[in-house]
Amino acid sequence: MESLKKRRAKTLILLSAIWFAVAIPMPFLFNVPEEATPQYYTLVQILGLISIPFVALGIAWTLKPELAQ
Repeated sequence: MESLKKRRAKTLILLSAIWFAVAIPMPFLFNVPEEATPQYYTLVQILGLISIPFVALGIAWTLKPELAQ
C-alpha cells in the first residue's frame, strides 16, 4: 500500500496537469495560422502565469486543509 504522501503527490500532479490542460485553448493546439503564432505564444504564457497561483493554492489546501477554513 502506498504511503499517504505518495498518494497526495500523485493526486496533486494529476490535478495540476488537468488544470493546465483545461486552461490552454484547445483549437490553437491543432492548427495555428502562421500569422497568429506570436499571439499564440503570448496567450499560452499569460495563461500559464495566471494558472500558477491556483495550482499553488490547490497544493497548499491539499497539504493543510485547515487553511481553507
